[in-house]
Order: sequence, then structure tokens, then C-alpha cells
Amino acid sequence: MEFDALLLSRIQFAFTIAFHIIFPAFTIGLASWLAALEFNWLRTGNPLYRTLFRFWVKVFAVSFGLGVVSGIVMSYQFGTNWSRFSEFTGNVLGPIIAYEVITAFFLEAAFLGIMLFGWERVGDRLHFFATCMVALGTLLSAFWILSANSWMQTPDGFAIENGKAVPVDWFKAVFNPSFPLRYAHMVLGCYLTTAFAVAGMSAWMLLRHPHDAPETKLAASRRSLSMALWFATIFVPVQILIGDLHGLGVLKYQPTKLAAIEGNWDRMANMPLRLFAIPDEVAETNHYEVGIPKVGSWVLTHAFDGVVPGLKEVPRDERPPVWPVFFSFRIMVGIGFAMLGIGLWSLYLRLKGTLFTNKPFLTAAMIMTPSGFGAVLFGWFTAEIGRQPYVVYGHLRTADAVSPVSAQAVGATLIIFIVVYAFVFGFGSYYLAKLLRRGPDPVEDIRGDDLGKKPKRPFSVPDEGLEGRPGHRAQPAE
Repeated sequence: MEFDALLLSRIQFAFTIAFHIIFPAFTIGLASWLAALEFNWLRTGNPLYRTLFRFWVKVFAVSFGLGVVSGIVMSYQFGTNWSRFSEFTGNVLGPIIAYEVITAFFLEAAFLGIMLFGWERVGDRLHFFATCMVALGTLLSAFWILSANSWMQTPDGFAIENGKAVPVDWFKAVFNPSFPLRYAHMVLGCYLTTAFAVAGMSAWMLLRHPHDAPETKLAASRRSLSMALWFATIFVPVQILIGDLHGLGVLKYQPTKLAAIEGNWDRMANMPLRLFAIPDEVAETNHYEVGIPKVGSWVLTHAFDGVVPGLKEVPRDERPPVWPVFFSFRIMVGIGFAMLGIGLWSLYLRLKGTLFTNKPFLTAAMIMTPSGFGAVLFGWFTAEIGRQPYVVYGHLRTADAVSPVSAQAVGATLIIFIVVYAFVFGFGSYYLAKLLRRGPDPVEDIRGDDLGKKPKRPFSVPDEGLEGRPGHRAQPAE
């Protein structure tokens, strides 16, 4: 293997995007989680939700900052390492990325300060509106980024003039064939990433010092664990369904990628569902294959005799690397079914009334804390490596997209990135770990079984500890 400028540029971009995607995958879901917490606080007046909001907003602020930093570094590589890609796609992807900045980044920037620092300076409803706008901004950001990436997977709405892609139908370019399902799959993946991170942290709090911690602090952990697991129980099956529908699109628009995902070398009907195999790209076969007869065709085509394309139908230089695509997809699916198992287990424990006391379950939930991040990463590995050897599927090969730079220059910047990232993200991760280790602050003005039982006026807040707050209005004692 020759470490030329192409390979080193690919390694550098993979390194930076792998770091970057972790943070948006968390903050997209976390912003909506914060909006849900604040809505419940305004609706019920229960200080428990306010306490959870104040804790998770600190985690959001750090994660958002790290995401912005890593995203800026990543975007510069389009000019430094992939100038030919930028030249070919600039007329299409340039405006789409600009829309992301104008609609999403500006929206987040306008309201982020109010959400983080305006709690005591603006009214309750305005603060809630700011939180919702930040959550909307994260969804809009994902919309445009997924549109651009999906266009690279299934390009549409353009023509090639003088060797460059030129838009001819913006609606088709933005809402390209794979975009709707990829966007839904990614956003729900981000939500599930946050759900399992919240559930895992909450489970850890319940396992750690369950007897000497303040009762109200444990109540906050119980409430967040319950909310996160309800979301996971309901939406993991939905995510599996969306993934199945997305697979039908891959079969239609990217059959070679699908063949690599399944390790399928020959076009065949009645294809088995390969649970495990060792693909051999030289011999064009699989070793130690374990599968379920005919089920593969049914999963991929919804017919037991459905025909699935094979890798041998295209030349070797048109195939993606089979090993990483084959195994990363199975890891992603395995994580998804582990999430489904946690959701069903939690439902069973709810019925028994032992959700917060079953130590094996709490331990399993804690272990699943990073599962969402893993699923997102391996899903992206599947999508991006499976697109090879093209950077714009069917139109621009990756080898033709790299900048005319030396391997030494790319190698030097890669080393610098590794060192700087280790320093910056090491400290960022350390601070996040400290926040998560501390957990939510105790809720001083509520106790034990009284949580949430005191009736409150809709969209009002409790009086405790709010004297002197702008807009505060005393309420008569009950």
C-alpha cells in the first residue's frame, strides 16, 4: 500500500469527519431533549425538569463548541485537499452549504446565547422559544448537510458543462432520490444517540451511591432514565423500518454498494441472509459463511425469490472495498438490535415495577451509553466507503477529486491534526466527563414521593427560589 497524497488525504478527511460527526450526532438530539425538558417544566411547574435542563444545557454547550471547531477544520479540506472535487461540484454543493450557514448556523447563533445565558434575563416563554429555535437550527443544519451528502450518493438535477456539474433543477438536486430516507434515518439516529447517552448516564447515577445520594438527585436520574427509555422503546423499531426502506433505495440506485454490504459476488435469487463471512476480494468468494437460506432476498427485495446484484457484474476497479463495508454494516445492525433489546427489556421491567432497581439492566443500559455514537459512525463508514471508487457516485472518481499536493504536505498536516485534536478534544472530553460524573444538582425544593404531584398552572413556574427574577409574580400558598 502506497501512502500517496490520495490515500493520506482520504485518511485525513476520515479522521476529521469521524471526530466531527460525534458531536452533531449528540447535539441534534440533545437540543430537542432540552426543548422537551423545558416544555415539561413550563407545563407542570415541576422543578425536576428545570434541574435536568440546567444540567444537560452545560453538556450541550461543550459538545456544540467542540462540534463547531471540528466542523471548521473539516470544511477547509475541501479547498486544501480536494480542490478538484470543489471545482466539479461547487456550482451545486456551494449554494447548498451556503443555505446551511444562512438558515441553520445563523439561527443557532442568534438564539444560542439566550438559551445558555438568558435564563434570568428574559421571560420564560421567550427562553423556551430560544431553545426551540436552537433545536430547529440543528435540524435545519442536518437537512442541508444530508442533502449535500445525499446528492453525492445519488446525484440528480444537474448537467455537466465544461467538466463541471451545473444545476438545472434545484428541487431535484436538494431532494435527490436518497435524501428523504437518509435524512430521516440520520436524524432519528441522532435522537437515539442522545436517548441512550441520557439513559446510560442516568443508569450510572442510579448504580453509583444509591443510598447516600440526595433522594431528589436520584429522582432526577429516574425521570431522565424513564423518558429516554420510553423514546428508545418507541422509536428503535421505527428506525429499523426506515433502515429497511433505505435499503430498498440502495438496491435501486447503488446496487454495487448493496452487493458489497451483503458480500454477494454473483447475481442471484434466493440469496441467503449472511450473518457472518470472511470476504475474499482476490478469489471473489466468501470463507466461513454463516447464513439463513433465502432470507437475504426477502430482506433486500421483500420477496424470497428476489434477485440481488453481484459484485462480479462490475469491473474490479468499480467495486468498493468489501471488507470494511461488509463488517461495518453488520456492526451497525448489531448495535441497532441491541438497542431494541434494551427497549423491550425496559418495557418488561416497567410492568414488574423494577426499572430503577434491576442492577443487571442498569449495568446494561450504562454499557450502551456510547452505542448511538457507534451506530452513527459505522453507518457512515458503510455509506461513504460503499460509495467508492466515486466521490460523486457514477460521475467523479475519488482519485480525480484530490488536489495536486504532495504526500509530504498532507502527511505533515495529518500529524498536526492528530496532535491538536488529541490536545483540544482530550481536554473537552475530560471536562464533559467531569460534568457527567457530577450529574444533576439536587432539587432542594421537592422531596421524594411528592415529585410532580403538586398541581401547577400550565406554563407557570414555581415560586421557590425565584424572588427577584424579572417577571416573577407571587402565587398564593396552597
